[in-house]
Amino acid sequence: MVGCLIQRLKMDMSTRNEILGAAFAARQQEVMHYQINIDNYTLALAKIQALSDEEQAELHSFSEQLRGLLASEKLEQKKSKIMLAVVQQQLE
Repeated sequence: MVGCLIQRLKMDMSTRNEILGAAFAARQQEVMHYQINIDNYTLALAKIQALSDEEQAELHSFSEQLRGLLASEKLEQKKSKIMLAVVQQQLE
C-alpha cells in the first residue's frame, strides 16, 4: 500500500515536471515572439524617421500605431518574463 502511494507521488511529480517543462519552453518562445515584434516595430519607426518630412507626415498615423504596438509588446513581454521566472522557479 505504501509502495503504491510512493509510486503514485513519483508519477505525479514526473507529470508535474513535464507540464512545467512544456510551460517553460512555451514562455521562452512567447518572450522571443514579443522581442521579434519589438525589433520589427523599432526598425519600422527608424525607417519612417529616415524619410522626408512630407513622407513622415503621410505616415504619421501609422507611426502612432507602431508606437502603440511597441509599447504594448514591451509591456506584454515584461509580463511573460515574470511568468517565465515563476515557471523556472518551480522547476528548481
